[in-house]
Amino acid sequence: QVQLVESGGGLVQPGGSLRLSCTASGSIISIYAMGWYRQAPGKQRELVATINRGGWTNYVDSVKGRFTISRDNAKNIMYLQMNSLKPEDTAVYYCNKPMDYFSWGQGTQVTVSS
Repeated sequence: QVQLVESGGGLVQPGGSLRLSCTASGSIISIYAMGWYRQAPGKQRELVATINRGGWTNYVDSVKGRFTISRDNAKNIMYLQMNSLKPEDTAVYYCNKPMDYFSWGQGTQVTVSS
């Protein structure tokens, strides 16, 4: 069974930056298209960024120009660099495939507040 582990979250002031990491058992990160999701309190889980096997990326409009998804196939790690963070980015962030999900990890909390 694939295990996804997210890390790198924390408390940051508006305008700050964080880099999230996603690790997985096996060579999952290099084999599949992957994405970053977030879920804010009382809201549905939202797919915010995806990267396919060829490295093509896509973002939801609310994070375009601020977030960058990338991966290191040799290390089997996927990243989400988040810059110019806003309070509305506060959520638990998860990694998974864009469809046909693996089991969800615990996620990592990102809180943007002054």
